[in-house]
Amino acid sequence: MTSFWTGERVRLRGIEPGDWAAFMRFDEHSGDQRSGDVLHPPRSAEGYRAWAQQQSVAEAGGDCFRLAVEAVDGGELVGTVGSHEADARSGRFMYGIAIGSAHQRKGYAAEAVVLFLRYMFAERRFHKCEARVYAYNEASLALHRRLGFTEEGRLRDYAFLAGRHRDLMMLGLLADEFAGRYGLGGLGVEPPAGQAR
Repeated sequence: MTSFWTGERVRLRGIEPGDWAAFMRFDEHSGDQRSGDVLHPPRSAEGYRAWAQQQSVAEAGGDCFRLAVEAVDGGELVGTVGSHEADARSGRFMYGIAIGSAHQRKGYAAEAVVLFLRYMFAERRFHKCEARVYAYNEASLALHRRLGFTEEGRLRDYAFLAGRHRDLMMLGLLADEFAGRYGLGGLGVEPPAGQAR
């Protein structure tokens, strides 16, 4: 049986209480721990347990929610993807993707983003996805360019990170741009001819 939430490499699913240990491992690498513009202090194992338990029973806040990204091959948790600041009236939302450092550069992020955005554009009827990426994060900027995002602006010296002020890049992707690359039909729908998956 094929699922809307499963691709060739990853499956998107709810966060389970038992995922706490994987999230704790991700945060052992401080680059994975950054959330927004703040480096957070270390959290206890019990803190991770409580967080995962809370996430596993959290109601989706309208169109704002977080999903686990799991590798199809082996079922290991490799990261998360989620939406925030969703504005149904204007038809736009922001999203974020985080893949643990041990699982990067394996195609997990790109496939998870495509699955997630297909849901937000085709099922939730949003018009625009926005992403924020620090200008020094060349890998994330390259990922977003490959996915079809357009750089829409730069906020200079936006945040103080790793000892200095950093610029923040604003990126956007419209539903019709996404549909032209990947299709919106869900199960069994392939991208238009000539487009890579």
